[in-house]
Amino acid sequence: MKTSIKFFAAIILILTLSNCKKDKTTAPEPEPTPVLPVSGSLNLFFEGMVGIDPLVFSTKTYTNQVGNTYNVTMAKYYISNIKLTKTDNSVYVVNNSYHLIDLSDSLLSLVKLSGVPYGNYKAIQFMIGVDSTRNVSGAQTGALDPALGMFWTWSSGYIMAKIEGTSPQSTASANKLEFHIGGFTGVNNVLKLATPSFGLDTAKVSNSITPIIHLSSNLAQWFASPNVIDFSIINTITMPGNNAKKVADNYADMFTVEHIHN
Repeated sequence: MKTSIKFFAAIILILTLSNCKKDKTTAPEPEPTPVLPVSGSLNLFFEGMVGIDPLVFSTKTYTNQVGNTYNVTMAKYYISNIKLTKTDNSVYVVNNSYHLIDLSDSLLSLVKLSGVPYGNYKAIQFMIGVDSTRNVSGAQTGALDPALGMFWTWSSGYIMAKIEGTSPQSTASANKLEFHIGGFTGVNNVLKLATPSFGLDTAKVSNSITPIIHLSSNLAQWFASPNVIDFSIINTITMPGNNAKKVADNYADMFTVEHIHN
């Protein structure tokens, strides 16, 4: 009899403890606070123009300041060291920003910038060309790969910008035009800073907006001012020097912000 009582007591104790355990519910862990993005993207699109005319390769004829006629078969240039200024005057420096623009290819005329802090941007600046540090840093990759045809292996320097074409007024073989502009040191430095104005417009970077800044690249400016270029006198530049500096002084002003898509 005593054994039965002890048995039933043990059963009751086990059931009681079991029910107690069931009643002790574990409090749910709090949901983690979502990490909201603080940066987005901004795109730059470079459009080829010659004066007020769209750039058409090979088949369209243009006229420069002194009446020389010419066509364009190639137009490339580097932009680098991009900086964006917000409406509060803070500046975002785009890291490792080296881009080769090829106006013959719309994909190679588009620069996609990621990691741009959210905000409204009122200004942009960038270098035309490749800075001196990268010019002396040995073999490069990506946009700075020498295999892309924008590097003088004989002088270990980048061609900052290049236009090729033909002109009846050119005295070079086959009436060629070759403007390969380079030089990054001393009196031969052709690096230029471009600061095309947004006017009253802004580029709005947010989680729902990736603005596109459309920039006109006016190739006529290469031959216009402050140094008027006559193709019967200057038609081939393939090394650093005074003529390269003249053309670089001209193309420093070739960029205009046409419009901004927000």
